[in-house]
Amino acid sequence: MTMPVHAYKTRPEVDLIPRFLGRSLTAVVLITLALVTMASLTDRPLEATPPVEAVVAERIITLSGDMSGAANVMDADGQVIAQLSPEQGGFISGVYRVLVRERTKHGVPVDGPLRLVRTENNRIAIYDDTTGWRADLMGFGLTNTRAFARLLD
Repeated sequence: MTMPVHAYKTRPEVDLIPRFLGRSLTAVVLITLALVTMASLTDRPLEATPPVEAVVAERIITLSGDMSGAANVMDADGQVIAQLSPEQGGFISGVYRVLVRERTKHGVPVDGPLRLVRTENNRIAIYDDTTGWRADLMGFGLTNTRAFARLLD
């Protein structure tokens, strides 16, 4: 049994997003672009950066890792500090992969040393002086920060 074509009712065209909301969202995007462009062109200093504190502990380390998550950490003299299995070294191996990408991008050797530091306010950070890359580990969670904090002790 087929229904006649006139039995189906069609709805009038309805905007899925009200016109006012669409214009408001467009305005927000344009204002954001204008602010970012202005900050970029005027070299406005960064505001949401970690505080600069005195270093209370520092260690020069060299990382190596692989895609499985296994990682090796050595001190400045080449002595092994830690050999981590894939279950233990996942975050450290991930940092190593980021470091390889940064160093490759800058055209410097990937096996150079890093500075691992603890500051007065107990923040742990990694500095790569050859590329200017740094990572404040507080943003990666307590477990991941502890993985590197153990290397300082």
